[in-house]
Amino acid sequence: MSEIDVTEVFEKCLGCRYMVALLRRIEQGIQRPGQLEKAVDGMTAKVLSERLKRLVEYGVVTKTSYPEIPPRVEYTLSTFGHRLLEIIDEVDILHKEARLKK
Repeated sequence: MSEIDVTEVFEKCLGCRYMVALLRRIEQGIQRPGQLEKAVDGMTAKVLSERLKRLVEYGVVTKTSYPEIPPRVEYTLSTFGHRLLEIIDEVDILHKEARLKK
């Protein structure tokens, strides 16, 4: 994907109930698929694989594959992914402020 369409990222990546939790775990340093699967309640290996593939496709995370036996793969937040989490934090603050004003 040459240019990131932010609207599409929100619709296709953040629309899943696991995405933000998954991004938070990666941000906290949990980078391997097996660790991520255990760290996010209710996430199956199939769902994790699909979500990680989508996050890589949209440039939110980067995937590093190591030529080892057994193969090792790690995921890290891209610069865009870090910024996206900052925006999600801002939206969360806005939502909390709005609830307090009610």
